Amino acid sequence: MTDMDTDIAVETGLKTRFLSHGTLGSRDLDRTRKFYTEFLGLEVVQTSKISLLIRLGSDHSYAVVLRKKLGEMPRINHNGLDVEDDAEVDRSYQIVLASQEEWGLHKITKPVIQHGTYSFHFWDMDDNCWEILSNPTGGYSWLFERGDQDGKGHQARDYDRPTS
Repeated sequence: MTDMDTDIAVETGLKTRFLSHGTLGSRDLDRTRKFYTEFLGLEVVQTSKISLLIRLGSDHSYAVVLRKKLGEMPRINHNGLDVEDDAEVDRSYQIVLASQEEWGLHKITKPVIQHGTYSFHFWDMDDNCWEILSNPTGGYSWLFERGDQDGKGHQARDYDRPTS
């Protein structure tokens, strides 16, 4: 018997409706803003003397907060930036390599197929971790369309991923 069969409304907990934002740190808001606009191509607004708000391609945004003491973001907590296709991942990789000194980029990984996409990671001057990846329009929405996965799921190297 399902909850619908009993005609009883089940309280589902929090009534969330939109994943609106995340938070990143910055050691120097002016330099970070320049990096986000000139290098990453993000939309940026200054929301206070110690914070920025950034976004790209949707209404989801990140708050960027001035903090003098920042630890390195673990790779597992990275931030993804989707590009058109695998060739654009490779082109972006070359740009990141060529720009590492100018922007303080480090720990740059080589592009590989992982978790259902072709991508690479790097850390910025604030030690935030970024992933450049080829994903179809809509980001990872294709994984929601496929539903729950068994075994390694999208982590498997031979996973049948959609083309970008």
